[in-house]
Amino acid sequence: QVQLVESGGGSVQPGGNLSLSCVASASGVMLRRYGMGWYRQAPGKERDWVAVIDSRGRAYYQDFVKGRCTISRDNAKDTLYLQMDNLKPEDTAVYYCNIAIDDRQFWGQGTQVTVSG
Repeated sequence: QVQLVESGGGSVQPGGNLSLSCVASASGVMLRRYGMGWYRQAPGKERDWVAVIDSRGRAYYQDFVKGRCTISRDNAKDTLYLQMDNLKPEDTAVYYCNIAIDDRQFWGQGTQVTVSG
């Protein structure tokens, strides 16, 4: 069983910053062997990936967040982070933590990010 719990969302003004965290836990699985990612979903929109980090620590970003976000992981704490800077109204969405283990995907409950002036 894999459990993912996100936190750190909130409401900020354009140009503000937020730091999201995702604490992962599992029984019988070495989570650091797998890639993890942050996804977001706005009302009426499809869930889309924002940033991913693989088991080697290589990070990948969508163009719409490049230069504004940093994904990182602390394997000793089984925690995934997303530092978001210079937030824009279009960043408003529920942000989800994801881990793919073999052919299975696991999701957290999501954390709301709202950016409004």
